[in-house]
Amino acid sequence: MIRHILALELITSPLLAIAVAVAAVGVLLVILWRPRRVIRTLVIALAAGVAMYIAAAVLEALGTFQGPLPAGAAWWAAGGITAAAIGVVGVFRGPWGRRLVGVVTVVSALAAAALGVNTSYGVTHNLAAILGIQALDPAVLPANGGVIESDPATLYQSWQPPAGMPTQGTVSALNGGTHIPTGQYAARDASLYLPPAALVPNPPALPLLVFMMGQPGSPDPLPLAKALDAFAAQNKGLAPIAIVVDQLTAPDLDPACVDSAKFGAVSTYINQLVPQWAEANLNIVKDHRYWTIGGFSNGGSCAALYGSKYPDTWGQMLDVMGNEFPGSEHVDQTVADVYSGDAAAFQANKPSVVMAAAPAGTYAGHTAVFTWGSLDSTYGPGQLANSQAAQAAGFTVLTYIVEGAGHTGEALDGSLAFAIPALAPTLGLAPPAS
Repeated sequence: MIRHILALELITSPLLAIAVAVAAVGVLLVILWRPRRVIRTLVIALAAGVAMYIAAAVLEALGTFQGPLPAGAAWWAAGGITAAAIGVVGVFRGPWGRRLVGVVTVVSALAAAALGVNTSYGVTHNLAAILGIQALDPAVLPANGGVIESDPATLYQSWQPPAGMPTQGTVSALNGGTHIPTGQYAARDASLYLPPAALVPNPPALPLLVFMMGQPGSPDPLPLAKALDAFAAQNKGLAPIAIVVDQLTAPDLDPACVDSAKFGAVSTYINQLVPQWAEANLNIVKDHRYWTIGGFSNGGSCAALYGSKYPDTWGQMLDVMGNEFPGSEHVDQTVADVYSGDAAAFQANKPSVVMAAAPAGTYAGHTAVFTWGSLDSTYGPGQLANSQAAQAAGFTVLTYIVEGAGHTGEALDGSLAFAIPALAPTLGLAPPAS
């Protein structure tokens, strides 16, 4: 029961509309129950809403949200507080029926505000993702026997889906018997996406995609799974097998993508233990040229670092709206906490520095994809700078700008809708672009 509640869809479900409707009815009942002091009630409510809107604007200007608020977020917050203030008036004025309506109004108004702000961001689809916990069913891994081994470069030609192949992939939690060893790092349970082609008897060996979400966040596979399912639907059920891993340990922590005494061995976990587990347990192509490291926002900065630092492990790199370098939002804190005050070591682990220091030819045959929203003035410039550094270092670089989007789920969805098909020819999942 608790798992179902945690996994309940928040963005595309009618929950927001229901909360708004209940709050609106509550506001009307509180006002009309005994319509005295209506003007005073409305003035109090509007003052509360205006104060909330101003507070959001001030916090945004101070950089509290690590970038601009998405369109509508401040209005949802202000509207919810306005309605909640009317509910509070009802709570403190009898009779008891009106007090009860006031309580319901406050709760529904605050819920509507929270759901509205979350919808404006469009990234976290359920309560589990917001809380940073795992609520998916445990994974059942396909058998390793009977895998079709063929030239991975031409899989799109050789693979013919059998009758009865599922139309969608599956998402599940890698816990219990399928838990990935984390070593000296307290990672939360990873998530697994298996495309339709991986769910049939005698499946083909498929490319591997290891992906990381942003901060605050969790190993939530839903945004990535949606993009991979859309690609698979147009490509005979083919898509990468994806593992969504935890590079944070908790929503409010940032290990900055490197091993450290304070946060543990996050880099060792993602670049050694995860690949070892995947190779031993999943029906994936063994050639690392068909392996991709990717991420969104905070995860994107890790992907840029890992893809440039470990080219023998990761053939391709996907950086969706990542920070220009890990720890960019809190440099002094990162140098102190992660690097024990060693500013030179911090500088050396910037992706652009790693790429510039690599010997000529290191990145030959490696593709790097960088995406960002056109309204993302916080992370967009860093993405452009890193794409130029990758180009200079020898990567084959693809860039994509999601027009009219900021640092939101809209830009994440648009980025993945571009990046998965763009990488597909390199991964053997689609013919080369003509």
